[in-house]
Amino acid sequence: MHYFQKYFLTFATLCAVALAGCGKEEPAQQEILRPVRYQQVYSSGGDRIRTFSGTARAGVESRLSFKVSGTVQQVAVQVGERINSGELIARLDPTDYQLQVQRAEASLDQAKAQALQSQQNYERIRQLYENRNASRNDLDASRAASESAAAQVAAAEKQLELANRQLAYTRLTAPTAGAIATVDIEPNENVQAGQTIAQMTAGSSLEVEVAMPEILISNVREGDAVQVSFDALPGITCDATVVEVGVAASGLATTFPVTVRLNERQEGALPGMAAEVAFRFYSTSKSEAFLVPSFGVGEDRLGRFVFVLDFSTDEDDVAIVRRRAVTIGELTADGIEILEGLTEGDYLVTAGVSRIIDGQKVKFEATR
Repeated sequence: MHYFQKYFLTFATLCAVALAGCGKEEPAQQEILRPVRYQQVYSSGGDRIRTFSGTARAGVESRLSFKVSGTVQQVAVQVGERINSGELIARLDPTDYQLQVQRAEASLDQAKAQALQSQQNYERIRQLYENRNASRNDLDASRAASESAAAQVAAAEKQLELANRQLAYTRLTAPTAGAIATVDIEPNENVQAGQTIAQMTAGSSLEVEVAMPEILISNVREGDAVQVSFDALPGITCDATVVEVGVAASGLATTFPVTVRLNERQEGALPGMAAEVAFRFYSTSKSEAFLVPSFGVGEDRLGRFVFVLDFSTDEDDVAIVRRRAVTIGELTADGIEILEGLTEGDYLVTAGVSRIIDGQKVKFEATR
């Protein structure tokens, strides 16, 4: 009996150890986040005012530079100073270029003397040839020498003209009336040809450039009236006109540059100020629709749907996808119409729709 009790206790202990081993939890594997792309959506139907941010700039911004290199002898302007056309901005040391002018003048004098001598020799040979005292070869040689000397004079004159122009380039003057925005040099500094010396702003009206999403760029035309406001001038709104509409995307996202110009100069508005430009988009349709890429719309037994991003997570590049049931309209060249299910400014997942589920965490990247 004692033998069976001992055997039973040993068996029970082994079972307990085995059950304890089976109950241990395996270490949790780190969650792998699937990457997706997204873009912000805007409605294309119904009249609506949309505002875009930009930075004010002068109508004309010129980066001024010398056409020759040298040592800065004088800087005649200061930042913020208003100057007239032709006024001196900076001057280089002209000594080397003055010497080049003197050398070119000496070369021209020498060429003229040789040309005079060659011409006189040609006249003498021609008279001898007419009296049958010189050969035809002598006449041709003297005439060629005279013509060559005349060509040397013309070349020397061009060299002198070039030297004088180089000397004139040591003075940098204002091409038009305006204001000095920056001065990038100091006296006694060596500068190269083409190096920016100063930046000048001109023009009576300010301009603002904004980035327009591709879904709206087709609705913007040159001459459209817009409203501009400045953060530094609260309560003031300025009338402006669209003057340039970009035809190619710029930057990292699919946006197009649009430039507007203030109709009148606003007191206190300066280049570099942050500005907001309000565009009014008109539509013959009273209902709002969103044009989205067709590959951003999925379909299953529950119907058509899209995923939008929820950025409420604590991680910078991680979001949660939320499924939205949608009603679609027509398929156009610009995408598929979404009549119901989206709201203005939603962030629509445009890549990876078939591989994600509602509530899933993903890594996001803006559509480019």
